[in-house]
Amino acid sequence: MFDLIIRNANLPDGRKGIDIAVKDGKIAAIEASITAAAKEEIDATNRLVSPPFVDPHFHMDATLSLGLPRMNVSGTLLEGIALWGELRPIVTKEELVDRALRYCDLAVTQGLLFIRSHVDTSDPKLVTAEALLEVKDRVKPYIDLQLVAFPQDGYYRARDGVASLERALDMGVDIVGGIPHFERTMDEGRASVEALCRIAADRGLPVDMHCDETDDPLSRHIETLAAETVRFGLQGRVAGSHLTSMHSMDNYYVSKLIPLMAEAKINVIPNPLINIMLQGRHDTYPKRRGMTRVRELMEAGLNVSFGHDCVMDPWYSMGSGDMLEVGHMAIHVAQMAGIEDKKKIFDALTVNSAKTLGLEGYGLEKGCNADLVVLQAIDTLEALRLKPNRLAVVKHGKVIARSAPRIGEIFLDGRPSKIDGGLDYVPIRN
Repeated sequence: MFDLIIRNANLPDGRKGIDIAVKDGKIAAIEASITAAAKEEIDATNRLVSPPFVDPHFHMDATLSLGLPRMNVSGTLLEGIALWGELRPIVTKEELVDRALRYCDLAVTQGLLFIRSHVDTSDPKLVTAEALLEVKDRVKPYIDLQLVAFPQDGYYRARDGVASLERALDMGVDIVGGIPHFERTMDEGRASVEALCRIAADRGLPVDMHCDETDDPLSRHIETLAAETVRFGLQGRVAGSHLTSMHSMDNYYVSKLIPLMAEAKINVIPNPLINIMLQGRHDTYPKRRGMTRVRELMEAGLNVSFGHDCVMDPWYSMGSGDMLEVGHMAIHVAQMAGIEDKKKIFDALTVNSAKTLGLEGYGLEKGCNADLVVLQAIDTLEALRLKPNRLAVVKHGKVIARSAPRIGEIFLDGRPSKIDGGLDYVPIRN
């Protein structure tokens, strides 16, 4: 007898009518018409069953702080940074832990079970690191949380930036971050990339840098990051987040840059919601979109994964913890509306992001961890269109969250009484 069987599932790879059997927290069988019994069964009713969503770029220390100590009136990146600089010295560990745990509750209901969060290390008190290390331990049974030592005010620019980052790593923060474009000069930005990659190599840690989050086409720290990745033998362990300056770069230069990034096996993390909101603010018209070159990077074979970045914080007043909302925006901003495009977008929220985080046992194959999400949609394309309810969220074979189907009732003569948007409006595909 199995612990759990999910029956009649449609899978992201196109397989339909599949049963998924779970035993001891692992997928024990995944095939059509499993005849064995289980202690618990879920009928997916020919809906999509996916591995959980993965957010490779988030700021959990700031989440749900919208309005503290005041609102971001301009809605710009720089005012958001200034606002966080006002809040950071007065925030308490207890408040940080409470907000982060509340966000994790929300994430679970959205089927988001893996998160990489940047932790601001600019304040030498490191209350943020203390708080999120506690949160990481408390949510371990249901969310895998990775933490990045992130010198928000600049590794060199902040007075105690160098020492504070090292202390955060000593405390147990497990990824080296940076923000080279926010240093005082381009040269100090270049030097910070070199220094931070050296630290990662010496400690055996991954790297994840906010890199070139600007409209300036001359902000080219990603080139340095690719070179230092190769120099220190960090291929595949380095992520460049945002990379919005690539949107504005000369095409000839980019034709050189992307192969360098591919050689270094850089993991690319655009953040569609934030990038489209914050970039192009100095433009009148035409106004730049500001997101990096997603299609071209994917076509070059780079691993591209999308981050949520922010939810209700000084930088972004929107957000719901729904990675499908992120993918929905990516389709529009990257102009990737084709069927194969959308499949790639869904992968960027799941398997690509799992690769960025170096997750083991992730996926929908026999022997993988039984971490699963049942969605009120027939396939990945419809999931991106509808952003549907998560009917069940499973962690290590245990159901940890449920949502009722979204059903609309109609009171009109001669018309249906109920509407299920996930089944009643399915597109015709040849």
